[in-house]
Amino acid sequence: MRIACLHTATSNIAVFDTAARTLGIDPGVIHHAVRADLLAAAEHAGGLTDEIAASTQSALLALAQHADVVVLTCSTLGPSIESIAPDIRVPVLRADEALAATAVRAGKKIVVLCAVETTLAPTSRLFQQAARQTNTEIEVQLVEGAWSLFKAGDIDDYLTAIAKAADQAYENGASMVVLAQASMSGAAPYICSGPRPLTSALAGLEAAMRSLQTC
Repeated sequence: MRIACLHTATSNIAVFDTAARTLGIDPGVIHHAVRADLLAAAEHAGGLTDEIAASTQSALLALAQHADVVVLTCSTLGPSIESIAPDIRVPVLRADEALAATAVRAGKKIVVLCAVETTLAPTSRLFQQAARQTNTEIEVQLVEGAWSLFKAGDIDDYLTAIAKAADQAYENGASMVVLAQASMSGAAPYICSGPRPLTSALAGLEAAMRSLQTC
C-alpha cells in the first residue's frame, strides 16, 4: 500500500505523518512530494491559473504512477484535480474536499479558517457545494496576517493567531471550526473555547484509506 501526498510546504510532511500515526497508518506507507513553487506561483498570480493547474496535474499524475492513491494537500491548487481524466489507474483526491464532506456532517454552524488569501475562493466554493444538501451554515474567514508569519518562519506566532481566531469563532457561536490548510493543524491543541477543530490531514488520509478499501 502506498499513499502519495503532494504538498506545497515541507513542514506539512510532519503534519501528515502525525495524522497517519493518529489513524494507525504506518508512516512508511506515506510518500511525500513537495512543490512549493506551485503555491508561490499562484500567490504571485493572485490565484490558480490554467498553467499552474496543468503543472499541478502533471505532478499528481507522476505520483500516481507509483502509488495506490494520491492526495493533493494544498487547497489553493485543489481545483486542478477537476480536469484530470476520471479513468486514471488510481484515485486522486483533494484533502480539502474530504475535509468539507466531514465538516458538513459535524455541525450546523461551521466556520472555516484560511491562512492564505488565494485559498478563499476555492475553499468557499468547495464548502458551499458540500453544504448544499444540508442545513449547515458555512462561513469562510481569513486569519489576517497569519500567512506572513508562516512565511517568515514564526510558526509559534502563526499557530497562536490561528488558535485565537478559532476561539473567537467559537465564542461567536460556531458549532465547529475547520482549519482549511494542513499547515494550520498544529493550532488545534491550543484551541479551548470549543471542540477540537477538524483538520485536512486527518480528513484527507481517512478518505485515502476509504478509497483503498473500495478498490
